[in-house]
Amino acid sequence: MIQHKDHFHGSDLEKIEQLYGIKKEDITSFSANVNPLGISPLLKKTLCDHIDAITTYPDRDYASLRKCLSSYTGADPAHIIVGNGSTELISLFIQITHPKKALVLGPTYSEYEREISLEGGTTLYYPLKEEQDFKLDIPDFTAHLNENLDLVVICNPNNPTSSCITRKEMRCILDVCKQYGIYVMVDETYVEFTEDVTAITSIPLAQDYNNIIILRGTSKFFAAPGLRLGYAITGNRDLLTEIHTKKNPWTINSLAAIAGEIMFQDTEYIEKTRQLISAERKRISELLSKNPAFKIYPAQANFILVRLLKESLTSGLLFDTAIRQKMMIRDCSTFPFLNDKYFRFCIMSPEMNYKLLSCLLTAADV
Repeated sequence: MIQHKDHFHGSDLEKIEQLYGIKKEDITSFSANVNPLGISPLLKKTLCDHIDAITTYPDRDYASLRKCLSSYTGADPAHIIVGNGSTELISLFIQITHPKKALVLGPTYSEYEREISLEGGTTLYYPLKEEQDFKLDIPDFTAHLNENLDLVVICNPNNPTSSCITRKEMRCILDVCKQYGIYVMVDETYVEFTEDVTAITSIPLAQDYNNIIILRGTSKFFAAPGLRLGYAITGNRDLLTEIHTKKNPWTINSLAAIAGEIMFQDTEYIEKTRQLISAERKRISELLSKNPAFKIYPAQANFILVRLLKESLTSGLLFDTAIRQKMMIRDCSTFPFLNDKYFRFCIMSPEMNYKLLSCLLTAADV
């Protein structure tokens, strides 16, 4: 086994290529959490027809794109902000609200803490409990909220646990946060993969609460991380005004804006994605749950968190075993509150899922 200190992100295929001598084109990334169907067929078929769009500046207000997003999400077009990926919007929101103290669920995506730190803020973590399958205990969580907090950050469904909060539960959190003047930032990067999006998404709450901002992107569900198209939704008029005032114009190029409109209208692709993820998530979870070497946590997103119960198995060892078979999983030992007994993998095509399952089950039997 190669000894290394790196814990690879799903986009770090170049590093893998250098370290293991495997061409990145030959690696199937079960770490990137990207839709296995690839980009929208409708987008692939029609985007070239719009190539002349690059000869002019994009609409500064992206009115057509926001109207399309409104139809897709049900949000008021006036409440929608578009940006260069959800990461730009996370950064912009934190720069504007300038939280001194934030509470983040853990384990979760590291970018939140980084952005808060860059603005001079402090991040506190509320640990999701393993014995509760990393499902948020709403009464206990709200009991930890107080006037010393400026921001609560919730990834929903959460990465890497794949657990989620219902909209009804989110309303309870927002009510308490409003009492203390706390903003709530909800990252819904993976919500479209869930079994029932309407029961999970917080977008309708933007009509009733002025202390919430919801973030989404096209990198994962629409398999377009290189497009750098994200959007945010909030009903807070003052916040909207400040974001529009401070946001750089034309952060989305003309083709990306058009691509977004096309993708959000490809209903056949959207439905096919949801059916594939739902069926494979259920099949994989049931199969792995039968093996005593693994503990499978209930998954709502397009990825599954696994705990290794066999003493001789570690996440590093399993990563090494899988990558030598040209499959990349996520070693979760660098996430807060996790260790080298946890790994995560996303759902790919049935054929590739079968190959990974064979690799995992063989490793467990050694």
